[in-house]
This record gives sequence, structure tokens and C-alpha cells, in this order.
Amino acid sequence: MCGIAGIFHPATPKPVDPHRIQAMIAAQAHRGPDGDGVWTAPGVGLGHRRLSIIDVAGSPQPMTDGGLTITYNGEVYNFADLRADLTAAGARFRTQGDTEVLLHAWRAWGPAMLDRLNGMFAFAIHDADARTLFLARDRMGVKPLHWVGLSDGSIAFASELKGLLAHPLLRRAPDLSAVEDFMGLGYVPDDACLVAGVRKLPAGHFLLIERGRAVPPPRRWWDVDFSNRDIRPAKVLEAELIDRMREGVRSRMVADVPLGAFLSGGVDSSAVVALMAETSRSAVRTCTIGFDEADHDERAYATQVATRFATDHGERVVDTDDFGLIDTLVAAFDEPFADGSALATYQVCALARESVTVALSGDGADEALAGYRRYRFHAAEERVRGLMPAALRQRVFGALGRAYPKADWAPRPFRAKATLLAIAADGDEAYARAVGVTTPERRALLYSAATRQALAGHRAEDRYVATMRAAPARDALDRAQYADIQHWLPGDILTKVDRTSMAVGLEAREPLLDHRLIEFAATLPVALRLKGGQGKWLMKKALEPYLPREVLYRPKMGFVTPISAWFRKGLADEAASLARSSLLRDTGWFDMTAVATLVEDHRTGRSDHGRTLWQLMMLERSVRRMFA
Repeated sequence: MCGIAGIFHPATPKPVDPHRIQAMIAAQAHRGPDGDGVWTAPGVGLGHRRLSIIDVAGSPQPMTDGGLTITYNGEVYNFADLRADLTAAGARFRTQGDTEVLLHAWRAWGPAMLDRLNGMFAFAIHDADARTLFLARDRMGVKPLHWVGLSDGSIAFASELKGLLAHPLLRRAPDLSAVEDFMGLGYVPDDACLVAGVRKLPAGHFLLIERGRAVPPPRRWWDVDFSNRDIRPAKVLEAELIDRMREGVRSRMVADVPLGAFLSGGVDSSAVVALMAETSRSAVRTCTIGFDEADHDERAYATQVATRFATDHGERVVDTDDFGLIDTLVAAFDEPFADGSALATYQVCALARESVTVALSGDGADEALAGYRRYRFHAAEERVRGLMPAALRQRVFGALGRAYPKADWAPRPFRAKATLLAIAADGDEAYARAVGVTTPERRALLYSAATRQALAGHRAEDRYVATMRAAPARDALDRAQYADIQHWLPGDILTKVDRTSMAVGLEAREPLLDHRLIEFAATLPVALRLKGGQGKWLMKKALEPYLPREVLYRPKMGFVTPISAWFRKGLADEAASLARSSLLRDTGWFDMTAVATLVEDHRTGRSDHGRTLWQLMMLERSVRRMFA
């Protein structure tokens, strides 16, 4: 795994200062502690920081072959097969890794090379003969790539935002619409950036820039299709699912450095460990994180799985004393990021890095196979919506929802207000709200009048609604999963894993995001994804020979930090400080009286605003770091 950066002049081949490239990769040194390199030519400069995984002693970057030069972050798991195909076609190789394979693949196939790659990647190839710069990102968005047009006419790119921030011509100004996106979703999505003008190359897209021509918009080269159904018997599909999971794991166990796995005790990570143990000749190294709040602690299940497969297991506990890591997280993410599990993910990455350089995770199965509880709720609400016309629903359920008291303190079955309002709403709109953190109504109360006016109707949820309505899908569940794969997965889950793993120099791999598995899962009948109140139904049936039933069928807990409890205990002073924050006040974005009320209502237990408080804290610290 690596960090990349570069500068390209699309109009005229102006000289590129190598010191600027060096500064951009130095800002990302954590992504590649094993070496660095800078290459420049008229009108272009590429930089690279390396974490050595494959061909440890060879494959330095940027790598040049003829008129082609590449800087590359990622792993192509089928590079040996591609190398054989290219060799048969006449290519000659000097190294043993996958980097050189990409150069020859570009020469042979051009942008069509992407269809042949199985992996996680973000890379840039400069073609001197064609006078082009080719930027590409993997199908799922596992690896990041930021880019921006600068005042001197150049295009700059980097793995992380901090790489661009190291360029002296980047103007640091906040984008208010990205603040709205963050407050709504808990992360800044891939179609937005907190720094105005900066863009992220979307997952499954490439950007081909040709000197002398205008910079075109990125082009999509891959998408997942939920509109087809596999009608084969369930037993046949079950066997194929396991085969595809097994291949995803096997292909990601290739490394020239020590390898292990994250083990939360949930279904997904346990499945990965089970399939690793099936393949590995030695004990799999596993790592788990627990919490000081019992209802968030899954260590007992992780230990059960570790014992079953005789892994070399380690664990660590996260508690409020780890709050000092918040500034470490802020530095790692650059943009504000409010997924509370990031703290624990950082800890498990740090624990893994003590003994391995590569760790496999279980990320992706929830999105691909409908594992989240919100999918079950959404499907149930859709059934109710289908029983009566929209106007009647809005009149009946809308009235009930507005009248029903909001009861954050009550047991879950008695918190009906959100469900009633969701049934009254359009299904796509309801799901867009369900995946959010702070509701539009709550955000409107927190924002200042000037912010509400400046946003001019921009709303975080609208991208979800638009994506669901345009989804290649048959069913409401299809649309919800498709939207999550487009937004939640790259914006939240994969950003979290990439930044926390790279912060400690660890490569994380996601075998359940193998694109062949994702494409297959999208064809499964809805009843095999969600059945009898069980998400990931076919996956769980397929795993019964591997994992205990109490692991497979227990209620999903999720890898979530107990931030609401912390803000009433050890972090109570941190919550109170938000109401006094001079930085939040000076931005003019918020009504500070409303913020103070939010803090007090949470402290006294009248309402649960833990996640919103976490958002405000992360926003304040990110803004302070980037703009203050």
C-alpha cells in the first residue's frame, strides 16, 4: 500500500518543481514508510511513498518503461495471470510485482485494461507519446484519489487531501455544502469535499486528461446491476456464494510480508477468519478490540471464533482514556469524519501492525447481502406503504408521527415516531433519512439563519434519493443496497478503513468486496438476502458448517464506540466545551444557543444527541486543523 501524488499541466508543458512533489508525498509519509520517489518531465511530475508488500526488494516507483510512467497505490490480485497473458503477447518484464504489469496493460489495452483488473487501486499513468495523464480508481472505492485544478492551470492529485494541502497554490476555503453533507451523513461523501474546489475521483471511474484539450469529466467504467435475478436453486447459489467468498479470501492472502485478520466476533470477520484458516498452513494471526461498555463489547464471541480455528489471537480494550487519540484521527482523516467506530478501527489496526503488515477485514458483506438492520426496517415499511395510496399514508401515518412523542430514553419498541413518519414518506426519501445521523429538522435548528439561506435548499439526503430513483434495480431493497454501495461504502466504511490502517502503515484488504462476489450477490433473489427477519440469510446458511449458531444468528451489535455514554461520563466536559467554542461561533455556521441546548439535553438524559455532539466535535477539530 502506498501514497501517490502528482502535477500535470494540460495546456502547455510548464516545468514542474520536484520540491512541490516531494512536499506532497512527504505529507503522506505514513502511507509508505519503506521508501519514496519523485519523477519529473516537461509538464508533469509524479511522486510515490511505498509500503512494500509484493516484490519487496524491487518495483521502485514512480516506475518508467519507455514513454510510460506510473505511480500506483493498491494491489492487483490477479497480476500473475495478467503477466502471463501479456508475456504471451510479447511483453518483457524486469520486476516481479504488479506495478510493471499495469504499465504493460496500459500499452496493450489502454483504458480497457481496467476491466481485467481484480484489486483495489488508485493510480496515475503518464503517456509521453500520447501526451496524456490517466487517473483511475478501483470499482468499490477502496483506495482514495483527490484532485484539483490550480490557479496556474495545472491539475494536482494525491491519495489524501493532506497531499493537496501541501501545494502552495491550493486556496484553503471551506465549502458550506460539504458541511451540510457532513452534518447529514456523518462523513463528507465522495461527490463533495470540505475544501472548495477539490474533487474525489468517484469509485469505478477514470479521468483521461490530454494535453491541449479541456479537462473532461470523469467516466464511469464499472457499476453493479441489481436488475437481474439468478433463478437457480438456493442450494446451488449457496455453494457458489461460498466458492466466491473462498476465492476472495484466497486471492488476498498473497503477500511477501506477515499477514493476519481483524476479528470482531461478528459474522463477516468470523467468516473471513474461517476461510483463511482453511487455506493457511500456519495459525492465522487475529486481532480484536473490546469496549468498556458491556453492551458494545463482542470480545467473548471473537474469542470463541479464535479458539475454534486455533488462531494466534490478540485483543485490546477501548475506553474513554483513549480520547487522546481523537486528534490523531482528525489528522488521519483531514475532512471531518464522525463514524464513532473509527476510534476502535484505529486501535485494531495499531494492534495488528504490531505483528503483521497486511490484515484482512470483513467489510462489504452488509452492503452486498443486506446485513444492516435498516434494510429489514426499510423492507417492512415498504410493505406497509404498498397497502394504501400515498395521500392516505401521509394523512394517517403523518398525523400519528407528528403527534407521537419523541422518546430517545424509551425501549426501542416504544420509539415509534421515526417509523410512523417514515411510512408516511416516500420510500426513497425515508431510506435517505434512515442512513443519516442528524435529521434535516435538527440541522435546521442548529444552523444559523445565514447558513440556511446560503445552502439554498442543498440537502445531504438528496443524493441518496436521486441515486435510488435511478438505480438499476427491481425492488426497494435493491435500491437501498445500490445507494449504499455508491455512497455509504466508499464515503464511510472504506474511508474509515483506509485512513486508520494507513495511519499506522498497515495494508487492509477486503475479500468480501471482491467485485465478482458483489456482482453475484446483486443477482440473488430478495428472499435469499433478507428472510425471516435475518439479513445475509444465504450467507449465514452457507456458513453453518463453519461457524457456531450463536455467532451466526445473534443480534447484530456492530463495531460502534459507545459515544453517547461517554459524553455523559468521561467526555462530559468535552461536550460542554462545544457550546463555548469560539471557532464554531466564528464560522457563523451555527446558532450557538441551539448548540448549548443540545449539549444540555444530552447531559441530563432528556434526549440522546451523542452522535450529533460527536459530529460537532470532529467538525470543530477538522476546521481548526485545516482553516484556522
